[in-house]
Amino acid sequence: MFVLEPILTDGIAQLSYLVADTATGQAAVIDPRTDVEIYEQLARKHGVAITHIFETHIHADFVSGSRSLAARVGTAEIYLSGVQATYEFDGRGVEDGQEFDFGAFKLTARHTPGHTPEHLSFLLCEASQPDDPWAVFTGDSLFVGSAGRPDLLGEGQTEELAKALYETLYDFYLKLEDYVTVYPGHGAGSACGADIGDRMNSTIGYERRTNKFLSFPNYDAFKQFVVEEAPPVPWHYPRLKKVNAAGPDVMDRLPTIPALPPKEFRKVSRESGVTVIDTRSILAFGGGHVAGAINVADRPEMSAWVGQMFDLDERLLLVIDDGRDVEQVQRWIVRSGHNRFAGYLAGGMKAWETAGLPLEHLRQLSVHELREQQGNGSGLTVLDVRSPEEWESGHVPGAEHCFVGDMRSRITGMEKDRCFATYCASGYRASIAASLMKSRGFENVSSVPGSWSAWTAAGYPSES
Repeated sequence: MFVLEPILTDGIAQLSYLVADTATGQAAVIDPRTDVEIYEQLARKHGVAITHIFETHIHADFVSGSRSLAARVGTAEIYLSGVQATYEFDGRGVEDGQEFDFGAFKLTARHTPGHTPEHLSFLLCEASQPDDPWAVFTGDSLFVGSAGRPDLLGEGQTEELAKALYETLYDFYLKLEDYVTVYPGHGAGSACGADIGDRMNSTIGYERRTNKFLSFPNYDAFKQFVVEEAPPVPWHYPRLKKVNAAGPDVMDRLPTIPALPPKEFRKVSRESGVTVIDTRSILAFGGGHVAGAINVADRPEMSAWVGQMFDLDERLLLVIDDGRDVEQVQRWIVRSGHNRFAGYLAGGMKAWETAGLPLEHLRQLSVHELREQQGNGSGLTVLDVRSPEEWESGHVPGAEHCFVGDMRSRITGMEKDRCFATYCASGYRASIAASLMKSRGFENVSSVPGSWSAWTAAGYPSES
């Protein structure tokens, strides 16, 4: 029996796949994530052995799990692009047109550069119809309603990659039959492409009719669109590309995180190279937190924001509401490449309070208070920390724009004696931004719970 299992990694919107034939007992995994237990569990569920691990390209937004998965299952070979590849670890090279027979189905590798020079996609055929693919695993070259961005390797290679992407889309994908199912490497929310659609798969025919990246009559028009439409490059993407090219460390289990009593936690928090991440909600963080802590709440998207905001060599101290959630929070964090943990606060903030240790507070303004302060000449500077696209679609009148992903560098040029209030779409990123500012010595800073959603729900005006 043929098996195809998509695995969605929340927070980074990454899609990996297990494909198998239960008759031959062989399975392949395409683009495994860092925490690889899920693939072993699926293989056991279907009674197959993972024999092949395929990488479509050198990933930028998460740490690849290929080496960890190969070490864990002990039966699989890693297959890497053999075309324009820059991998620094062992794996079998795959050439354009190379075929892999699994019994009931066949995978055929095709070189599809543009997002990266070495990028591969894999056509899926039934054994009885070896020249008639019914699906394609597109990696980061073609998405639902979008396409891979060609600018992650820097300005010097953007034009060359944009040209390659155009040829990949128009000379390869658009020549496939309309019924071919598209299985992409990312869903909505990933910064690897602009405005990726919500659905986890599509068809070539549907993309032909609706995908704006496939609608340009010539390359010049395409290039202008694809470069201008790309979202900001997340700060950690170039670092993760280096990690994945060199070969990520093999992780046979999640790193140990020691539980630290409050006084020991406070001592470690003062050590050089240690960063405190408070994973509680925006309201809980505002009510009281450890001095210098950055608020990145424990939701799947924390994977992207921990990667965006902190260096890989920083040792992370965690504040978590419930100690039973430590493993899940850690799982989200390691996907961004962070695996150095200094500990977590045993007993959470309740233990900290009981120990009589000092609390810091982050003021929070409702949208009604924000509106009132804007109108009374208080001198409040309102910072919109959303993406440029969100800002341009409408923002609080009189606000200034400072994307939270850029604040690490831009914050040094801000005047610390000004009074600031940060907002985003819901308050999540606003609290990241405000807590970062507070940790850098900004005393008069507030965050806005509910943020833009609450502002518009209250019927307040906007400008664009």
